[in-house]
Amino acid sequence: MPSASNVAEVEAIKGYLEGSVAAVLTEYRGLKVKELGELRASLRGSSTDYRVLKNTLTSIAVRDKGYEELLPLLDGPTAVAFVHGDPVQAAKDLAEFARTHPALVVKGGVVEGRVLAAADIRQLATLESREVLLAKVAGMLQASLQQTVNLLAAPLRQVATMSAALRDKRQEEAGGAASEPEPEKKEEE
Repeated sequence: MPSASNVAEVEAIKGYLEGSVAAVLTEYRGLKVKELGELRASLRGSSTDYRVLKNTLTSIAVRDKGYEELLPLLDGPTAVAFVHGDPVQAAKDLAEFARTHPALVVKGGVVEGRVLAAADIRQLATLESREVLLAKVAGMLQASLQQTVNLLAAPLRQVATMSAALRDKRQEEAGGAASEPEPEKKEEE
């Protein structure tokens, strides 16, 4: 019979999984308490909670949520980064910290309901942030809209150009005819 505290912990882990956009499993073996504090501080900017969890309780929660692919990763000292903000930024923050602290190892994770391997999480860290990608999409949309406007306006510009040229030509003809000397009439006596 599981204890009430363990049942509550499993439910809390399930809640963390449900309430986050992504969850990244890491191994923190070799990191000092101070370094874990630095890691937590570096993840705050991406709205990420870094929690050291018991593997047994985490495996129950993971199994209940349908992420059986994560079970082999729950070996050794495991901590989970629960991402509530931009998963790309969180992956970048973890990758940056792992670069300066090689003891931190990314094992894998779940992003928007999809289980990813460690290599996928590292690849996620190479993407641009959500805001930058949205700005690029907006720029592409704006450019295509501008091209559409230019395409639709081109015939109107051509008509205006031809009308102006025709007007100028008629003015030249009218002005040219007025400036020509009239033939002299012979006076009859």
